[in-house]
Amino acid sequence: MTRENVPTMLKEMSLSFAYDHYAEGEAVNPPFLVYRYPRADNFAADGVAYFKQDVFHLELYTDIKDPEIEARVEAVLDKYNFFYEKSETWISTEKMYEVLYEMEV
Repeated sequence: MTRENVPTMLKEMSLSFAYDHYAEGEAVNPPFLVYRYPRADNFAADGVAYFKQDVFHLELYTDIKDPEIEARVEAVLDKYNFFYEKSETWISTEKMYEVLYEMEV
């Protein structure tokens, strides 16, 4: 999976998605996805980036805890052979859950 293929994969999840954030006035109601590449996790050899790899965050936002939507997202990640770490937080100011899937591409 490459960065260029990520939007194609996200479409299979049947949820609205945006890179990094939704522009002001374009926000959608939950559930929705946001994705970003917050840093690189490159492997160095002989003083150069021998193997380049980006950390990929996929954030699922819902207004209620929804295991079925999480399962749908995870099924697509599994289909594309992603190994991911999963965490969850309640954002009280937004009254939404954020489920974070962290992986490398």
